[in-house]
Amino acid sequence: MTTVMNETANRELSITRLLNAPPELVWEVWTKPEHIANWWGPVGFTTTTHEMNVKPGGVWRFMMHGPDGRDYPNKIVFIEVVKPERLVYNHTGEEETENVRFHVTVTFEKQGNKTKLTMRSLFESEEELIRVMKEYGAEEGMKQTVDRLEEYLENEQSAHLIDGVIVIERNYNAPINKVWKAISDKNEIKKWFFDLSDFKPEPGFEFQFYGVGKQGQKFLHLCKVIEVINQKKLSYSWQYDGYEGISFVSFELFPEGNKTRVKLSHKGLETFPVTAHKDFANENFIEGWTHFIGTRLKEYVEKANK
Repeated sequence: MTTVMNETANRELSITRLLNAPPELVWEVWTKPEHIANWWGPVGFTTTTHEMNVKPGGVWRFMMHGPDGRDYPNKIVFIEVVKPERLVYNHTGEEETENVRFHVTVTFEKQGNKTKLTMRSLFESEEELIRVMKEYGAEEGMKQTVDRLEEYLENEQSAHLIDGVIVIERNYNAPINKVWKAISDKNEIKKWFFDLSDFKPEPGFEFQFYGVGKQGQKFLHLCKVIEVINQKKLSYSWQYDGYEGISFVSFELFPEGNKTRVKLSHKGLETFPVTAHKDFANENFIEGWTHFIGTRLKEYVEKANK
């Protein structure tokens, strides 16, 4: 991480951070109010979004609530939107908002499975930048905001729906061989997921298990292994007995020293029917995978690693 004054312009504040999440996820967290509320602003601040339309000419109106009880009204107008690569906008400083005007460019550069985030804020003059730094603590505020974003991406966010695909990523304090065994050995799988009668990490292998819906109804899951790359990737199809539709689940593992980055994706949910109790609704899968990947599997492999 670097926080530096641009030596050539003397009116720019910038920060760069390598985030342990892909650009698609960072973009989602940056452009959705439900995520913004969890990380935007310095430590102790909360944010209420009144309007957010992420498109050229679109407006983001929001209120930042300081730890001292003061409210800070803000208005941003988007100029350039290139998903998931680049955002350019103006902080307007109009009437009834904070008297601060600056131009911001945010880039999301893919680096492997990570994102190099760069945020540059360009002020009207060196004097204006100095004023904002003195009155608002802009430099430290920028750093703390990105710190909170990084923490949210690492630990707190639930599974997300990105372009119709449910995705969740987590870092586990366990080596990749232990994580791989936990997702590919039936005796390990039952300790954090479902109790499978049999499972083999071999393409073409078919397996099944029962799950219980919100109303207590049992659903027979029919699955077939599609792709196996040892200690890297495991994919299988996911269907329900007696119902139309087919979806696909994929586990991807990435070594991070003695730790492991796990990415779970589940696509094809739109092919399932709409039932009276919305058993196949996206929010149910989001809740389920957040529980299994965010809590159960993480706790199991980290406990086994002690």
